[in-house]
Amino acid sequence: MRIDIDDLTVAVAGARLVEDINLRAGSGQLVGLVGPNGSGKSSLLRCVYRALRPAAGTVRLDGDDLHALSPREGARRLAALPQETVGEFDFTVAEVVAMGRLPHQRAAGRTSAEDRAQCRAALAGVGASHLADRSFLTLSGGEKQRVLIARALAQRPRVLVLDEPTNHLDIAQQLEVLSLVRGSGLTVLTALHDLNLAAVHCDTLHVIDHGRIVAAGPPHEVLTAQLLAEVFGVRAHRVAHPVSGAIQLLFDRLPPGGGAADAP
Repeated sequence: MRIDIDDLTVAVAGARLVEDINLRAGSGQLVGLVGPNGSGKSSLLRCVYRALRPAAGTVRLDGDDLHALSPREGARRLAALPQETVGEFDFTVAEVVAMGRLPHQRAAGRTSAEDRAQCRAALAGVGASHLADRSFLTLSGGEKQRVLIARALAQRPRVLVLDEPTNHLDIAQQLEVLSLVRGSGLTVLTALHDLNLAAVHCDTLHVIDHGRIVAAGPPHEVLTAQLLAEVFGVRAHRVAHPVSGAIQLLFDRLPPGGGAADAP
């Protein structure tokens, strides 16, 4: 399913958080948003998964205005994993994943054989079948992320929106979560903090600074030393990953005068 974001502006209490955003994500692509803290990445994503309503512009899924869809229909097409997920109630993992089936149920809480099959498949797909009877509150950070992704997959969406899905995870868990997302076959729009992870896993990157997209394209074209100096305030040296060949970045502080260096 294709995502088209046209001339999107998000404003809260009169302040414009993002302005005139235009973005495309083709079916099955993994599209990344990167930028400094406070640049507007989360505000943009909140608008895409309908936690915020745009002040102007549209979000379309295969041509349909997302904000014109009913909540049930919107949830059948798009699932989201926000940056912070509150989980104070002591649900089992199986119960958490089953929440993903609510958009497909005629009556809330009445699960069908199909619902149960989808939940089992989603847990198996993220390698978490063995956690089904565990309390969600007892899980590690990486286990929780896998379960929340399973809930999103059980929802059977065609678009997945993720806000910093690798936050608070160790290196192995970060790679595992992004590999799961990459292998889902869904159209994915995600904000990522780690530029090297973004460079390896994303088809295209959009760099956001002060609420506007300042660069967009394949990671190797976007992540230049000049842009990283201007947007992130660091000096970057580019190297090729020895296995994938993807651009990877080594950072140090900008020298006096703000010059940037870019290794061949």
